Amino acid sequence: MTSTIETDIVQPQSGTNTNLQLKPKGTGAVTVSGQAMPTDGGLWTGRNLWINGEFTCSQRATSASSITSAGYHTVDRLYFNYGSMGTWTLSQSTDVPSGKGFGYSFKADCTTADASPASTDKLLVAQSIEGQNLQRLKKGTSDAEDITISFWVKSGKTGVHIVEIYDNDNTRSINKSYTISSADTWENHSITFAGDTTGTLTNDNGTSLTIGFWLGAGSNFTSGTLATSWASATNANRAVGQVNLADNTANNWLITGIMVEAGSSATPFEYESYTETLLKCQRYFTKIAPRVNSATIRGYNASGAVVANWMSFQTQMRTEPTCAITGTWAVSNCGQPTFHSFSVDGISFGATTSSAADTYFYPDDASEYITCSAEL
Repeated sequence: MTSTIETDIVQPQSGTNTNLQLKPKGTGAVTVSGQAMPTDGGLWTGRNLWINGEFTCSQRATSASSITSAGYHTVDRLYFNYGSMGTWTLSQSTDVPSGKGFGYSFKADCTTADASPASTDKLLVAQSIEGQNLQRLKKGTSDAEDITISFWVKSGKTGVHIVEIYDNDNTRSINKSYTISSADTWENHSITFAGDTTGTLTNDNGTSLTIGFWLGAGSNFTSGTLATSWASATNANRAVGQVNLADNTANNWLITGIMVEAGSSATPFEYESYTETLLKCQRYFTKIAPRVNSATIRGYNASGAVVANWMSFQTQMRTEPTCAITGTWAVSNCGQPTFHSFSVDGISFGATTSSAADTYFYPDDASEYITCSAEL
């Protein structure tokens, strides 16, 4: 039943300093102009613990084929946890649920099948979250918050799929299932995980929780009983019942609109501007692409000396990054550019001169750029 109040002003019964509280009965939600508001003390903004849940950011690549290794291959903050199950094309897809406000999804497409995985094989996509961003969950206390994960998913492979929350600080996990009922049809799912009163999360910039969506698993991960309550992590209990997405090259799996939030019910997806999401992603990975055929750094110094400059990141990175220079750059009176120092705020980047003369270097095509990674 829905109760509707139509009024110009809502005010407390008495008192000039009385708080106004709108609270639904049971598991209902307060709706303002058709928009459901967060309940259970939730935040109005900043509710989503998952970064890039609508997959707008894809700094590395929009598509990668012949994937047979673990890593960050396409969309930002999504780790492809590969353990010898098939061959894959991963992409930022424009296939999205109609009318839901999403522009992109993540797509995993099987191109070489593995119908009989070995016992140690596994396949899942995951995101790890810093402990300092998770303190609101109050994990390890008597007031531990429930965690609700909601998302849109589509696959040609129907059946049971597993979602996991893994506590890296305390080696604990909880795993629940959802069922894809209709092939090649976008479905909306919401799963609530009980709060964990055991094991606090370290308040730092390291990995505390990892949220994983299983796509396939060998018997080492499926031979036990699914751990639907928090417990010490046991591999055999992590993916019980999971279908094998790698068993046929006709299989694919798409997901978008991922929300991970405190509370016992899902709230509407928290949309962000592209700029806001990109800055969050650049804390973990940033791609610096200087203008092609235009001097990146130019200067004059004695022969054998260094011409260098400091490049600041758009946002502070999680930790001192690992950086790489891609391609062979065009140079004048110097060797190839190298890094001279790193910090969470930027890099010193330059080259050694060949003689005391005008010195510069630059990328001469779009395949030449700088990457800096501070992923969890």
